[in-house]
Amino acid sequence: MEKEGKSDADNRSTITVNVKFSGRSIPVEISDESTVKHLKSLLQPLTNVLSRGQKLIFKGKVLVDEMTLKSSEVGNGAKIMLMASQGLHQGDGPIRKEASNFPTSRRMPEAMRPKRDVPQVPVVKSQLERWKATGVVALSECNLKVLPDEVLTCGPSARVLDISHNTIQHLPTAINSLSSLQKLILNGNEIMDNSLSWEELASLKSLMVISLNQNHIATLPPEVGTLTSLRQLHIAHNELTGLPSEIGLLTSLEVLKVNNNRIRSIPESIGGCVSLIEVDLSSNLLVELPETISKLKDLKALYLRYNGLKSLPSSIFKQCCQLSTLDLHGTEITIDVICQIEGWENFDERRRSKHQKQLDFRVSSSGKFDEGADQS
Repeated sequence: MEKEGKSDADNRSTITVNVKFSGRSIPVEISDESTVKHLKSLLQPLTNVLSRGQKLIFKGKVLVDEMTLKSSEVGNGAKIMLMASQGLHQGDGPIRKEASNFPTSRRMPEAMRPKRDVPQVPVVKSQLERWKATGVVALSECNLKVLPDEVLTCGPSARVLDISHNTIQHLPTAINSLSSLQKLILNGNEIMDNSLSWEELASLKSLMVISLNQNHIATLPPEVGTLTSLRQLHIAHNELTGLPSEIGLLTSLEVLKVNNNRIRSIPESIGGCVSLIEVDLSSNLLVELPETISKLKDLKALYLRYNGLKSLPSSIFKQCCQLSTLDLHGTEITIDVICQIEGWENFDERRRSKHQKQLDFRVSSSGKFDEGADQS
């Protein structure tokens, strides 16, 4: 005798809905028994708009999170409009039309870009003498395509090398001749993954600051863990999708700024960076943080805005006893969530105390935590 009725699985069917957003149509395959909330979660990585910042409209009506697509009469081939709330996004912002290989938000402003038809500024003798006397080699915005040989003749005299906002693609291996170099500033060049010899940089035992903002770096190699003297690492506005586990070997690192990249996860080894005081992970694609970030006992400032985070490590307030600045603007984390985390009261007291001492502090008149930044 044939069984009557069908199982739940038999009643489900996979449908394709087309979501209209900012001039493009996004096809999404999904079960018709899925909720609207689940559809929003699928759209988040495709649009960079956080789930709570999405309003889905079908046939003139706003779809309700708890309802299934089937009960909302959304069928195969349905066209749904997505409206995004301002400020509720991850990464560099909502993905509008097909993005270029290098988003404009990560490029340096037009006025700061080197003019490619302008000849390279020559190095004169007086300049070389000044570099050796002061230890500061300043060649920012000089239309350089390569590092001038004269720089390398400074040898151990050079302490700071600033060649930012040029079109340099590679550093010579002879960079290790600048044996006393403490700061290397390469912002706004054409640096890519294979442009740097990290082994040679590791031989610079006095190197404390590396700044590589506004370049084209997609991957940090394991060799970055050999730069044990490093105090500050700035790689904002690049194309990073992650950090190597060897980052945890940088036990002297105090400042880590990797905001405005495409980072999806932070390695557990971050807990090894025991000297970290300030960490900026803003405008990435993070949905969670490792519990080991709570091991950063000296951490004072943590910037997390514009990520897809829904919660924080459970022991972050209890173990990060110096933390007083926390930026959560544009994440899924609400005040109700963080108030339940152990140690919240002590963190809130530190936060209030810090800003009470500042004349120009940025908190509301009520002094309540607003899920966002109390920036210094």
